[in-house]
Amino acid sequence: MSRSAEEPANRAEIGAEMGADLTLLIHLGGRWNLGDGLPSTHLVELALSGSHPPRAVAFDTTGLVSWDSSVLVALQRIRRECDAHAVAVALEGLPAAAQRLLALAHAASEKADVHPSGARPPWLARVGMTVTAGWNGARESIGFLGETTLAFARVLSGRVAFRARDLAIVAQDCGPQALGIVTLINFLVGVIVGFVGAIELRRFGAAVYVADLVAIATVRELGCIMTGIIMAGRTGSGFAAQLGTMIVNQEVEALVTMGIPPMEFLVIPRVLALCAMMPLLCLYADLIGILGGAAVAVGMLGQSPLQYWVETRHAIGFTSISLGIGKGIVFGALIALAGCVRGMKSGHDAAAVGEAATSAVVLAITWIIATDGIFAVICNVLGI
Repeated sequence: MSRSAEEPANRAEIGAEMGADLTLLIHLGGRWNLGDGLPSTHLVELALSGSHPPRAVAFDTTGLVSWDSSVLVALQRIRRECDAHAVAVALEGLPAAAQRLLALAHAASEKADVHPSGARPPWLARVGMTVTAGWNGARESIGFLGETTLAFARVLSGRVAFRARDLAIVAQDCGPQALGIVTLINFLVGVIVGFVGAIELRRFGAAVYVADLVAIATVRELGCIMTGIIMAGRTGSGFAAQLGTMIVNQEVEALVTMGIPPMEFLVIPRVLALCAMMPLLCLYADLIGILGGAAVAVGMLGQSPLQYWVETRHAIGFTSISLGIGKGIVFGALIALAGCVRGMKSGHDAAAVGEAATSAVVLAITWIIATDGIFAVICNVLGI
């Protein structure tokens, strides 16, 4: 048996001896304190790199009085040397706490050593991966839409699995609490449209038609689209973050364990609330947008408020207003579905929740613009 140099009593020490079965037994003794420094592992390194290296390494800690993180530093150093010489390490002789900490440190170091491949996939492979990801996302969204439809059918049959109080809370958040941002954005949009229209129409002596331009653009398109985009960023992302956090906290699993369907308890109230609030918000946005255009027409063009109001009434009718309300209902459903599908499919960490909120906004806005284009084609075919 070979030992390290003699040190004062109770100081940390490392000894090593080779057994008959070529197992290197490492003795750890004394008080290990990080402030006193670490003993040398030179004896262990010599034994591992000798002409007759051991087949395995084991530990004896019967002489170990106390220890802190310093013993883990030494053990990790020994383990790296063993890995370099392809020698197996048995941790059974170490204290249980030290075994757990050493296993955790080893797992962390293995993860840190994993580096992504520097080779970039060929362009055809990248195209294929993008198409596959898009297809999987579409299948996921369609499947979620089917589950939501079935949940709605169960609600209509009278088997309600959500509380009216939850529906009221979500409606409060989607409706009255969103009035501030809806007012600001739509008023500014009305001012911008009115200003641009005033500049162009005044060149042809048709400045009186600024009211018509603002009214038609706001009621048929801008009011519902801008409100939808606002709600996608404000409420859709909120739905995704709420449900994603519930996934992380395993609250959804708890609902399933208690026999409560998550689709009916979590998704349906949000879809119903947003579908109910969006038409009202769109009507409010139309009014605010028209007021924004009136501010330009009255202040810049010198029109009277009565003249602006008369032109607005002549420009829009029940059909245009109904079209905007219908779009609002559809956009509300799309925003709620986008937020809920991303939230319910979120991962189990904070980064996944953030990604779910971001993707919910992108998905909702994409659906809104695509659906508005479909509405435009249908209206053109029907002559509306």
